[in-house]
Amino acid sequence: MVSAQHPILHDKLQQFALLSEEDIRLGSEFWSLRTIAKHEFFNFRNSVCRYVGFIVKGLFRVYYMDPKTEQEHNLFFISENMFLTALKSLLTQTACPYNIEALEDAELLVIQHDHLLRLYPQSHGWERFGRVLAEQYLMLTQGRSESLLTQSAEERYIDLITNYPDLVNRVSLGHISSYLGIKGPSLSRIRAQMAHKL
Repeated sequence: MVSAQHPILHDKLQQFALLSEEDIRLGSEFWSLRTIAKHEFFNFRNSVCRYVGFIVKGLFRVYYMDPKTEQEHNLFFISENMFLTALKSLLTQTACPYNIEALEDAELLVIQHDHLLRLYPQSHGWERFGRVLAEQYLMLTQGRSESLLTQSAEERYIDLITNYPDLVNRVSLGHISSYLGIKGPSLSRIRAQMAHKL
């Protein structure tokens, strides 16, 4: 019963989806511990995502690699106390078009898609967990799309360091420039300009 023994996950489930003690007890047997080494993968491109993970320790990047140019495009960074999955692939049980890679040695608590499907009809709390998870990922992807469409590169960088202040110290500048959709020299110029303003 991993979740009952893991206070961080226990508290997160209560906070995230208002799960009751009974809901958490109901799902306890389905959570298991998984460690992923730096540069290993939570999910591979063209494979079906079968898990939702709760990140206890570590940082992941979600990225797409253009098969023609082999250029990588970082979509998201997901870190501690967040749920990690490839939502569309999880929901449809079809192949995922991107990779989810650990940028640091990571520790997660994971639950299988099949086990979630068993929990949903047993508990309104677990049904709510599924809905809130989907809403979280919808807001994440829509926010990302809107930022690329409506913000300048400098505004995107300011948002990044405001919302994720420790990320710059944990992720290479190459990964950050890919996430922002700009070239490395442009990121260096933005950082120099901001340092000059301080």
